[in-house]
Amino acid sequence: MSDTRSVVEELYRRIGEGEGDCGGDRGALGELFAEKLEWDIYGAETVPWAGPRGTREEVVEFFRSLPDHLRAEEFAVERILVDGEHAVALGHMRHIVLATGKVFDSPFAFHIKVEGGLITRYITFEDSLALARAFES
Repeated sequence: MSDTRSVVEELYRRIGEGEGDCGGDRGALGELFAEKLEWDIYGAETVPWAGPRGTREEVVEFFRSLPDHLRAEEFAVERILVDGEHAVALGHMRHIVLATGKVFDSPFAFHIKVEGGLITRYITFEDSLALARAFES
């Protein structure tokens, strides 16, 4: 599996295996990412996972920690657009923030770059204001 679409589809297949949590097959997700990569989730400091990451290990920890903070109600990838080594996954998500019980509901776009069969870039675009508000007590 080395073409961009196959890698991205496999990523979301593995995430989707985790019915009821946000992580899916968290350990196996790491093997889809390059050892060094560009990763960023823009957002407020109140969101525990917001910010950049640069290693596979940090990405695996991100996926492992999500079920400690969120309960997924919906995570649907509706379309994957591919242009060479770049892909954009478009969809919608709805989660309950466990610390507050509030709902985070947002469309999303993930910009993913695949080089040599591994993800080297993963940038998240979501309603970061709504997410920050869902963490407010």
